Amino acid sequence: MKNKSYIGISFVILIFGIIFVPQIVDRIKNGEVVKGKGLDNVSSKNAKGDSKLVTIGAAPKFELTNQDNVKISNATYKGKVYVLEFFFTTCPSICPKMNMSMLEIEKTFFGNPNFGIVSITIDPTHDTPAVLKDHAKLLGVKSSTWNFLTGDRATIMDLSNKGFNLYAGENSKVSGGFEHSGLFALIDKDGNIRCRKDEFGNPNIYYDGLDKKGVREIQEDIKILLEE
Repeated sequence: MKNKSYIGISFVILIFGIIFVPQIVDRIKNGEVVKGKGLDNVSSKNAKGDSKLVTIGAAPKFELTNQDNVKISNATYKGKVYVLEFFFTTCPSICPKMNMSMLEIEKTFFGNPNFGIVSITIDPTHDTPAVLKDHAKLLGVKSSTWNFLTGDRATIMDLSNKGFNLYAGENSKVSGGFEHSGLFALIDKDGNIRCRKDEFGNPNIYYDGLDKKGVREIQEDIKILLEE
């Protein structure tokens, strides 16, 4: 009985080798060994890497005044990809670095009509349209789609802290009298906040405007959104 069992098993193995081994060899040669009915969809989704950015939700609505005394709102940027920050012109700490990061981003996408930048002051009492205009000139801003915005103080603070959840506040104990986040928000053509995932698969939500890596990543993701 044992001999018959061995003969039967050997026969099955022989048939398997004749039918399936040549197919497996061909798939290895063609680089398709990992493909299957269930895996094809996964590989096609990941073929471009992490190119599909996460949608966080609609960006908060705003309407403020720019450096040319023109009203600027979400509607101004409809159909455009834009980066948004909160800052103030007399900031002695992180703002100069943020300015340099924004200038680098501006340079990369200069001349693209579908891209823009929004810089909202958290010190509107000092940062009038005239002050913002001088600030833009001092920085060497060239893009017509980079707007420096000012307006009602309470409205701006709510927009920063409650709307975008990017911290900004007064603090008499710190140099400059204000403290705020150094993060940039990325908004797509449909007015949604977008971002990439971290190594654990969690959305980053915002980009570090003080870090070379953060600036590089936001530029990469701007390119993705411009092509969508």
